[in-house]
Amino acid sequence: MTYHRWKSNAEGDLRAGPKKIVHRLSNDEEQKILKYTYADEFQDKSPAFIVPALADRDIYIASESSFYRVLKRNEAHIHRRKSKKPIKRNLLRPIASAPNQVWSWDITYLRGPIKGQFYYLYLIVDIYSRKIIHYKIHDHEAAHLAARLISEATDIEKVPRDQLILHSDNGGPMKGATMVSTLQHLGIMPSFSRPSVSDDNPFSESLFKTIKYSPFYPINPFRDIFECSKWVEYFVTWYNCSHLHSGIKFVTPNARHLGRDIKILEKRQKVYLQAKEKNPMRWKNQLRNWSPIKQVLLNPTREERFKSIA
Repeated sequence: MTYHRWKSNAEGDLRAGPKKIVHRLSNDEEQKILKYTYADEFQDKSPAFIVPALADRDIYIASESSFYRVLKRNEAHIHRRKSKKPIKRNLLRPIASAPNQVWSWDITYLRGPIKGQFYYLYLIVDIYSRKIIHYKIHDHEAAHLAARLISEATDIEKVPRDQLILHSDNGGPMKGATMVSTLQHLGIMPSFSRPSVSDDNPFSESLFKTIKYSPFYPINPFRDIFECSKWVEYFVTWYNCSHLHSGIKFVTPNARHLGRDIKILEKRQKVYLQAKEKNPMRWKNQLRNWSPIKQVLLNPTREERFKSIA
């Protein structure tokens, strides 16, 4: 019907057509945005601050999102202040392919008899084998206590010079002068977490969670440092000698540290093969991979993490 009305009308098509309204900012408006953004008073402020501040002066140029678009289009959405730019720090990625190549250490609190009183557990773990190498319990934190811990651990494991990387966070005991000089004397390469990154020391943090969430962790605080030491000694023995660690194909840290995990995993593989031969219809998928993990990364990517446990 619309078509016939157009044909019968002598004046032809009377449609008004779409009324296009242009919302795009003009060049003058864009230049004003850049002018205010780079002004001394706004050079360290974001559009979220600039737009309301201008509105208080009866000035409105565009919305915050328009400010961001203009800055991006003019490659001006960058660090504009006079202070130094933020430093981008690379992810720490030491690799361990054998015991005593990369250790991780940290300090955790264990509750004492009085509220607010704690005992400090200094603990070193080998990231390759997950074995607790050495530990000490003290009533305070200090760099010289950490240095003594490291010296004793290297003596226990007979670690040669220039072989070991020691990873930790950025705490005072980790970066104290006594600790640094001890590492230099022992020929140990220090490695530190990135500032304000909470998961750059995952092996120590994971171990501390295992400690405090273990079924036999005491509900009540420790009565004294002697009781605390006895409990930690029991935990370390259980963890190193009896605990089947999920991160190393469910063998004990001691077995992995001594290289006994290879035969254990080979035996498991044979058991699975025999079970499949006995009942092949139950095995639709491939056998579980019991190959030992050859390398351990301090901070693996998501893909690397899943590949290592496949």
